[in-house]
Amino acid sequence: MAEYTIDVVESAPFAQMAYVLWRPGRSDAIVVDPGFDSRTILDLLQNDGKTLAAILNTHGHVDHIAGNAALKEAHPDAPLIIGRGDASMLTDAASNLSMPFGEPILSPPADRLVDEGDRLDLAGFSMLVREVPGHSPGSVVYVLDAEDPPIVLGGDVLFAGSIGRTDFGRDSAADLERLMSGIVAKLLPLPDEARVYPGHGGVTSIGSERRTNPFIRDYLARTRPTGA
Repeated sequence: MAEYTIDVVESAPFAQMAYVLWRPGRSDAIVVDPGFDSRTILDLLQNDGKTLAAILNTHGHVDHIAGNAALKEAHPDAPLIIGRGDASMLTDAASNLSMPFGEPILSPPADRLVDEGDRLDLAGFSMLVREVPGHSPGSVVYVLDAEDPPIVLGGDVLFAGSIGRTDFGRDSAADLERLMSGIVAKLLPLPDEARVYPGHGGVTSIGSERRTNPFIRDYLARTRPTGA
């Protein structure tokens, strides 16, 4: 299996994690969820001599898209990619949650919209798009299923010991149900050793969350058929 590097850039004020992925020997890289610290991301690319193959957004909240404009300005040929259900949030300060903080932040529009089951091949990485709404209407995760172990670029879907917030929409109970059902159906079938790189906090694994995450344990206990 080919080697790879994942650089992590944490941005204030939300302790949001952006990721820069690249393979040794290649001149291109992928950036996932560029947050407020776009300068550090651009410096990483420049210092490593990398061109930007693509900007991937897991969802449209401001802390995950704040750096889109700066990266597109520096690398205009790099496509900006987001799930179809969150595309409108890029250019809507109310729905991307920047308006309530008094500093509306907009992103360039997406160059490509992705849907459940789409396959992306970028900078030497192959990844499967899985839709897991609930935290946002069109949140997606990117599963690098050809890696050993697999890599999950998860955004704000699944955290170490927790899950993404579901109180941004009009029906938090329904959003919680959508989020949990998506996690169970689309992430838990992955191998225990699959590594989850979340939008906040430290790296975890599917196996660790299956065993210890209280939200997953409670959901499975509630939905498991009687006698199973």
